[in-house]
Amino acid sequence: MTALLQRTVLFADLRGSTGLFETLGNAEAAAVVTQSVAIMGQIVGACGGVVVKTLGDGLMAVFEKSQGGIDAADEMHESLDRVLADAPRKGARRPALKLQVAMAQGEVVELAGDCFGDAVNVAARLLDRAGDNETLTTQQVLDGLDPDHRGRFRSLSKLQLRGRQESVQVYRLEARRFGETVATIFEGMEPTAAPDGIRLSWLDASRVFAGTDLPAVLGRSPQATYCVDDTRVSRSHCRIEWHGGTFQVSDLSYNGTFVRFAGRDEVVSLRRGSCTLHGSGVMCLGAAPTDPTAPAVHFEVLSFQETAPSV
Repeated sequence: MTALLQRTVLFADLRGSTGLFETLGNAEAAAVVTQSVAIMGQIVGACGGVVVKTLGDGLMAVFEKSQGGIDAADEMHESLDRVLADAPRKGARRPALKLQVAMAQGEVVELAGDCFGDAVNVAARLLDRAGDNETLTTQQVLDGLDPDHRGRFRSLSKLQLRGRQESVQVYRLEARRFGETVATIFEGMEPTAAPDGIRLSWLDASRVFAGTDLPAVLGRSPQATYCVDDTRVSRSHCRIEWHGGTFQVSDLSYNGTFVRFAGRDEVVSLRRGSCTLHGSGVMCLGAAPTDPTAPAVHFEVLSFQETAPSV
């Protein structure tokens, strides 16, 4: 029987399982992944939701109320931390398994134990835009929450999702414990002056973004905030945000984002990860800086008190 229902749709996906199998071996890695997905399913039920189906290393679930989905996302992230803390290790390395969660609210069709509808499509596409250990939601999910529960959400502005003509207002749920959502690389290196803006330059296209202009999505799509037209670049490849007094870049792609800071030989390889941008350097999208043909976006963190940037 077909039923039309208002539901919050949640997709959760574990990423990094391929590397986990390489690190731990088939038996131990499979046990970690299976345990993690099983715990996520238990959390869905405990928060008033229903698991519609499992999807490889993740699941799809629906909730009658938005708050149930938010509570489930929080518990999923924290339970994964506990699972990985107890998981077998190879040497001192902790298993590198990350969780992405995305939610949308709207009318869904229940048919033969599955769910269909625009909210399902939006949540699935939004999952592609989530970074490591992030939870992304739509405006409709926030609308279903009590006002005092909306303070933990940070606007990512309107994003263009694959397969949709209209952009979608997206928010990121901040972790219950500050600092869990973004990993900072070279965190001991602080800029000498408080950063006010960041200049991005690719070929002859140079733009300056103030913190209030962000987030900015870099990608091949014409709808991207900063378009980099190269076949190795994903439609939405990476995202730059102003967060906690710093500029941070988060990889959203399948080919990776590679950051090299001026005056340093090390290359920071981001694959669904994040790092803090400081000073100046280059971000290569989809190919490493060792490739002379790599689409390289040069960045410079600016202090407007010392610099008069021109857009």
